[in-house]
Amino acid sequence: MKVEIKPCRARGTVGAPPSKSFAHRQLICAALAGGGSVNGVIGSGDMKATLNCIEAAGTAVRRENNTVFIENSPAEIPAGAVFDCLESGSTLRFFIPVVLAKGADVLFTGSSRLIERGAGAYERLLSEKGAEIRKTQDGIYVKGRLESGEYEIPGSESSQYTSGLLFALPLLEGDSVLRVLPPVNSRPYIDITLEVLKSRGIEFFEKEENTFYIKGGQTYRAVDSPVEGDWSNAAFLLALNALGGDVTVTGLNENSAQGDRFCVEAFAMLENKSPVIDLSACPDLAPVLFAVAAAKNGAVFTGTKRLKIKESDRAEAMAEELGKFGVKCEIYADSVKVGSGLKTPCAQLNGHNDHRVVMALSVLATLTGGVIEGAQAVNKSYPAFFEDLKALSAEVKIDA
Repeated sequence: MKVEIKPCRARGTVGAPPSKSFAHRQLICAALAGGGSVNGVIGSGDMKATLNCIEAAGTAVRRENNTVFIENSPAEIPAGAVFDCLESGSTLRFFIPVVLAKGADVLFTGSSRLIERGAGAYERLLSEKGAEIRKTQDGIYVKGRLESGEYEIPGSESSQYTSGLLFALPLLEGDSVLRVLPPVNSRPYIDITLEVLKSRGIEFFEKEENTFYIKGGQTYRAVDSPVEGDWSNAAFLLALNALGGDVTVTGLNENSAQGDRFCVEAFAMLENKSPVIDLSACPDLAPVLFAVAAAKNGAVFTGTKRLKIKESDRAEAMAEELGKFGVKCEIYADSVKVGSGLKTPCAQLNGHNDHRVVMALSVLATLTGGVIEGAQAVNKSYPAFFEDLKALSAEVKIDA
């Protein structure tokens, strides 16, 4: 899909889309409880992936508009089940320990990029705890039953690994200890998991920072829960204000556990000359902050090494696209320097099959105009993005 955006001043009010981070976790907990509902599940690619896996586990799901009802879940997962994760890394890494906690002999499939990103931390860690995890020609094969005990996982890798274990360990017969070794990146995402677990009656104790004591034999409680607004995707709407717009985004929790609410502070920092902004706790903000920095005074971003393992290599992708706007980026091992001097793009823009890259380029195009190829990538997390842009007075032409 190709999208053309004309220069405009965005203005108006839109509601924040539901939080993908919360919705993933709420759906998984509802499935483990065998009941309850989640209100605010949009038809994005990532939500489809999680629902795919819930149903592959044998759970009965009923959907009414944006509400998902979990009607029952089996004690065991069907042998030979196929869990199609599409392009969702969260879905893959959340579900692997969950199915192993129940005893599994299943195959995880998904896009080639997702399988390439893989589940390396689990391959190393869980093989010592009764699990077999290996890549095959068809996907990632998982077999075995997890054992309770002591687990150590590097905090420098994706927080999704930690969250996956936090879902699974309460289901095991014995008690467990999960140590997340420093440095711990993206702690806010772990906090979201802990918040959702607590709301489902799961007990854990963090006696020392990033060390979790988890009782075995726990039961998830079925509840009916709404999904709060998503700061990660709202950041692209709020960025329009940083570029001269007058946009109000409703439905956001200012006290949310979501780390990406840092975007408000970061946009203010970008009004200064040569700010230095640490993204280690909120890497998903990188594309939109790079874009706004390019339109402002430039910036140095640290804590960027994990951008390589996203839907695209986001530092490289944004550097390539910002170059078309006449802005130079310098990429280092764990930092990125973004220049300034934004101009009308000299060529068609490429979304790199990455929803956040597409949305970041769209924000810039409201200043300069531009054509973006591969714009359908927004369907991964925010299918209504371009409709919301139109509602904010943007002139958007979609060529499907």
